[in-house]
Amino acid sequence: MSNKKHIVCPHCTATNAIPEDRLADKPKCGKCKKPLFTGHPVELTDQNFAKFIAKSDVPVVVDFWAEWCGPCKMMAPAFAEASAQLEPNVILAKLNTEVAQQTAAQFGIRSIPSIILFKNGKEVSRQAGALNTQQIVQWANANA
Repeated sequence: MSNKKHIVCPHCTATNAIPEDRLADKPKCGKCKKPLFTGHPVELTDQNFAKFIAKSDVPVVVDFWAEWCGPCKMMAPAFAEASAQLEPNVILAKLNTEVAQQTAAQFGIRSIPSIILFKNGKEVSRQAGALNTQQIVQWANANA
């Protein structure tokens, strides 16, 4: 019997229990039937951030960014590529600090882009500044 990992659906935020040895089998949400892993960063908001971070047994790397930020826009394609490489062992997510100001303030985001790795709902590492795909993957793997 394998251990189960709780994965929060990026579409409906239902929490799913997936056997650890089945994470790579493209699991679907038990509630909305959409894929739990899309190969793309999950869009987080003030409304779904806390549940997504707290209920995910898989480490989550969140990119804190803003629409007006040049380095954020430059890093976006690399972050998306890293997402496809890291799933299902690490989930990548994005939080627009202009829209989700409450969450950005809660984590004391002073410079963007900033990425924070969360494990079991707690911040374990953070990195400020734009990174390329390889740097994001290496940083996530080193801290997850």
